[in-house]
Amino acid sequence: MSFARFVSRFLSRTAARGLRIGALSVATMAASTAMAQTSTSASANKASSPIPVKVFIGAMFEIGKNTGDRAGEFQMWFERYWKDAQPITVPGALGPVFCNTDGVCGSVLGMGKVNSSASVQAIVLNPQFDFSKAYYVISGVAGTPPSRGTIGDVTWGSWLVDYDLGHRWAPEEGKPGEPVFMPRKGYENYRRFQLNPTLVQWAMQLTQSSKLQDSESAQRYRLRYPAPQARRAPHVGVGTHMTGDTFFHGPGLSKEAQYIAKSYGADDYVATEMEAAAIALVLARSHGTDRIMSLRGAVNFDQGNPSESTLAHLDPAPGETAGGFAETVANITQVGSIMVDTIVRDWAHWQNGVPALRP
Repeated sequence: MSFARFVSRFLSRTAARGLRIGALSVATMAASTAMAQTSTSASANKASSPIPVKVFIGAMFEIGKNTGDRAGEFQMWFERYWKDAQPITVPGALGPVFCNTDGVCGSVLGMGKVNSSASVQAIVLNPQFDFSKAYYVISGVAGTPPSRGTIGDVTWGSWLVDYDLGHRWAPEEGKPGEPVFMPRKGYENYRRFQLNPTLVQWAMQLTQSSKLQDSESAQRYRLRYPAPQARRAPHVGVGTHMTGDTFFHGPGLSKEAQYIAKSYGADDYVATEMEAAAIALVLARSHGTDRIMSLRGAVNFDQGNPSESTLAHLDPAPGETAGGFAETVANITQVGSIMVDTIVRDWAHWQNGVPALRP
């Protein structure tokens, strides 16, 4: 064989082998790329899977930080459930949402009907979360009439009633001593919400024996009021939560709130707050109201004592306030967490609806 022919055959074999190796390399690269894409796609799907929410806790304000300083409505919830959680930004909500690995989520919603309900709507419609089986705890501080409650009380709402929807006129323009409010027809479906009676009974059954915190300042302050309910130690109760955008105050408006509750067929008015009925309306339109709980702690009376004017009670002198705020927000979390923990621990019994009461 000539040298030229040997070189030609060697080069052709080498080229063929190179083609085979190149083809194998291309095939290997293609397989690796496909596997990487599959892995990336799986990771993306996992990352984009909505968080299944078991319980959502909504507070209305925080004084400072979420931990480590004076507590507002959110801090004690945060320290119990979300100290290790990362904030999840939700466009349209006042603040971020925090979730733990047990499916307990929460957020500061903002004070007032518009503020809080706008946050709730943004959160429950956000695709980062699955609220299809969620329970809700609407949580915050409140006022209470001295004929029904006292400083430090925690109450579960049996009814949520909107204080504002209706007709009002100045007292001097009506008959002396008569109410200055008339319900407006057509608002029935969004001015009052009866919460699930079985869920309310569960809450009372599990929490009514809770021993609540109290303060010496609150104990002294209560003695300014003659009503027995105002003077007693704080406890867990139940009744109507009255939602109004104004801090209505004084015996006249307190009496009017009770009149509105009775006009709507609701239970006794026991707490004045600014958000719950509006939040309930948002949830009624998206997920229903069967899993809503309203939890409020009383930090003030809705009127002054018989020896002070309403304006004096609204703007007290230094040292004349009720006290007991820190104890009340602790009571709210203490009581509410019993329900939250029960639902999460016994999720198999709660996920498909409120279970029947235990005998």
